[in-house]
Amino acid sequence: MSNIKRITIAFLLLMVLTEQANAQIGLHRSDFAVGVNAGYVLSNVGFTPTVSQSMHGGVTGGFTARYVCEKYYSSICSVQAEVNFASIGWKENILDKYDQPVINASTGVAEEYSRTINYVQIPIFAHLGWGREQKGAQFFFQAGPQFGFYLSESTSANFNTNEPNLDDRANQIHAQYDMPVEHKFDYGIAAGLGMEYSVPGAGHFMIEGRYYYGLGNIYGDTKKDYFGKSNIGNIVIKLSYLFDITKTKQ
Repeated sequence: MSNIKRITIAFLLLMVLTEQANAQIGLHRSDFAVGVNAGYVLSNVGFTPTVSQSMHGGVTGGFTARYVCEKYYSSICSVQAEVNFASIGWKENILDKYDQPVINASTGVAEEYSRTINYVQIPIFAHLGWGREQKGAQFFFQAGPQFGFYLSESTSANFNTNEPNLDDRANQIHAQYDMPVEHKFDYGIAAGLGMEYSVPGAGHFMIEGRYYYGLGNIYGDTKKDYFGKSNIGNIVIKLSYLFDITKTKQ
């Protein structure tokens, strides 16, 4: 039996034993809530070789669903999933060797380049909360996989990307200018910390800071490809509102 199979079997057994222990100790819940979310995304792309960047700003928003299954001691355990539109990408820092902006000789303004990539993102979280369950404030942590499906992309540049001025640049990587996204499916790990305030009869109000690290690349990463790595990373500040569909009587 391979090591991977042993680890998989051990993990499944641990999950079963943990679930049985929780069933004996924890308090069952069956709370289902749905709602909406919106936020602001700061993103970049981890290129190898390196492309100098600042953070690309964009918006995100969509729908949220959460199922609370158990209260285990002081931990409120649930599963949360979202379907979001997200506008992410990268914005370049085009600097000279003195860390000053490169000025375009034709226009007399600093050169700028950014790429916006639009995705449908689906994060699925294990959600743990501590605090007031019915009324009041609750601190929470959540983490899990996230999947992204490419929709479209657009480029903004104030210079000719076919003939960039490389002589004045400290970073001369420019192959990305004419490369559309190759891999339309993105995947990675997301985690966040936040606060929730519950009001009986009105719903749940949440604010969260979240980080996403992409495990896939937007461009090919074989030996024949230009970039060895081109994964997405982003920071999200998000507000959410949920209202109860079903609620456990206590």
